[in-house]
Amino acid sequence: MTSEVVTAVPAGNRGSRFAVVVVALLIALAATVVVSLGLGQYALSPTDVIGVLLEALGLPTAWAPDAATAAGVILDIRLPRIVLGLLVGAALAVSGVLMQAIFGNPLADAAVVGVSSGAALGAAASLTFGLTAFGLWTTPGFAFAGGLVAVFSVYLVSRSGGRTEVVTLLLTGIAVNAIAGAGLAYLTFIGTTSTREQIVFWQLGSLNGALWQNIALVAPLVAAGVAASLLVARRLDLFALGERTARHLGMRVELLRVTVIVMVALLVCAAVSFAGIIGFVGLVVPHLMRMAAGPAHLPLVLSSALGGALLIAVADLVARTAVPLADLPIGMITSLVGGPFFLWLLVRTRRRAGGWA
Repeated sequence: MTSEVVTAVPAGNRGSRFAVVVVALLIALAATVVVSLGLGQYALSPTDVIGVLLEALGLPTAWAPDAATAAGVILDIRLPRIVLGLLVGAALAVSGVLMQAIFGNPLADAAVVGVSSGAALGAAASLTFGLTAFGLWTTPGFAFAGGLVAVFSVYLVSRSGGRTEVVTLLLTGIAVNAIAGAGLAYLTFIGTTSTREQIVFWQLGSLNGALWQNIALVAPLVAAGVAASLLVARRLDLFALGERTARHLGMRVELLRVTVIVMVALLVCAAVSFAGIIGFVGLVVPHLMRMAAGPAHLPLVLSSALGGALLIAVADLVARTAVPLADLPIGMITSLVGGPFFLWLLVRTRRRAGGWA
């Protein structure tokens, strides 16, 4: 069990491993951001990029290029996209940590409680019916609302007698996912060719068209979700001992489960509202960070947030530069990475359990 691993590793070793992982992630993340800001149809050197960033912070430097176009490309086009990607990656990865902890299942992610399918249904409804109530924020707003409705529907239906069984929650999530999938198919069917294309591309995920005003809305939600995750991290360590043991230790298990589900809904809805569906981040990153930094949830949340941000930053860099004059769907790239990893994880789990049972 998770608790056995935690107690078996000396605290000093765990702390040093975590420090090494965080430093490595921060260095890789900084390098990826600088490279991503420089690559594209309008190419810039790393010194140009750093010069523009320093000048934007009010620190004059000889590295800043003279052309005003360089600053516009970096600050108004590429940087908002990268910052949104960092927020989305952190949100999805942390939500994966929370879901795996509360379900006690390494294969769980946010899709289990229907948040992704609900968000997709909400976005499709706004596109199909041509809704424009909130301007550019209409589709993200409906996606956010759809995700929240799906999550709370799963929770309310699965709750009975003041308690929520994990198996019932899982089965209810499957049912809600199926209903949302049917609704999405119907909206795609009745839509025009243009709306069908919009729905398909939204589901594939993309950071194209990121704006600073979008980030101003997403950033506080993600920050609040990650901060709340850090606050409940110690309780998740106790939860890993089992529900019965956690109750004997004085933990209010049902309250923790509700809190975590709300946090997952907040993080994932904030992420998918402006970026579309980006799969496997919440599954892949927590596992990699657990292998690198250990299973304790406080360092796991922090390292997963950095790891998710790094994964999306790298995936977006590939999406922008892999094919000239094209912007690949970022969800496709994360699925290319996450699919093989998921298969490897299934085989590894089966071997450890001695079979599928």
